[in-house]
Amino acid sequence: MKKVNIGGQAVLEGVMMKGPESYALAVRTPEKNIDVQVTQYKSVGERHKLANIPIVRGVINFIESLYIGIGTLMKSSEYYDDEEEESEKKNEKKSEKSEKSKEAADKAYMIGTLIISLVIAIGVFMLIPVFLASFMKKFTESEFIVNLTEGVLRLLLFLGYVALISLMKDIKRTFMYHGAEHKTINCLEAGDDLTVENVKKHTRFHKRCGTSFVFIVMFISIIVFMFVKTDILWLKMISRLVLIPFIAGIAYEFIRYAGRHENAFSNILSMPGLWVQRLTTREPDDDMIEVAIASVDAVIDWHEYVDCVRNDSFEDSKK
Repeated sequence: MKKVNIGGQAVLEGVMMKGPESYALAVRTPEKNIDVQVTQYKSVGERHKLANIPIVRGVINFIESLYIGIGTLMKSSEYYDDEEEESEKKNEKKSEKSEKSKEAADKAYMIGTLIISLVIAIGVFMLIPVFLASFMKKFTESEFIVNLTEGVLRLLLFLGYVALISLMKDIKRTFMYHGAEHKTINCLEAGDDLTVENVKKHTRFHKRCGTSFVFIVMFISIIVFMFVKTDILWLKMISRLVLIPFIAGIAYEFIRYAGRHENAFSNILSMPGLWVQRLTTREPDDDMIEVAIASVDAVIDWHEYVDCVRNDSFEDSKK
């Protein structure tokens, strides 16, 4: 079996893991069982060669991950609907036509949610810092200082947002599942059998985490925007919007490189993102780790994967 990158996401009382040909949502139900839903899915990059062009693939992967992430988050929340609402859903007899209509409505809702989420995120983390930093012109004529202030404000807004939501009870549990996801992937990539005891030994931080990706986007934006010089506020805002895909593409290439290489260079550059993960991950309990393992088990044969990792390590030790 060829080694592949396994990616994941924490959801409400569960974990989503994405394999090479499918993704699985594993949720701890109110009855304390683990329910697993598997969806066959091939990424755009695997279906279209042009989608594998560097930088472009980063933008596509980002949008794709958001779409799948929002969908699995919505599905996980359905497990915790009111009992009365659940009862009505079970007793309701729907025709094939109404089922298709519901699927179409759900898809439209997901796309709408994705668009709204992106608009809000871009507005808060990209455009507001531009507006606030513009007041620095009252104190300095240096475009460098104004752009640097903008970048610092962007980072502070992001870190402040993460710190605030981490105080919420539900988010704390989601961050624990986030930790379970990372620890399970780290265990798998280390060539250890996926057992609760083995997973617990591994770190809850991972280089390919979405948190690191967002932080790197923020950091790279500081550097890129330094070269965009204009005193016109609306033009500066448009330049930020136009450059977002390019910056996201660069960030993805860095995450991709860091995830595939273990050297001093990648470790040093990954360190800030790993520090931020101290906010977005928590140590999970055994039940959460079981959910993460179930999710991995649904998308790949992890026994074969672990054997592949061990054989590669054995071959490397002989060289």
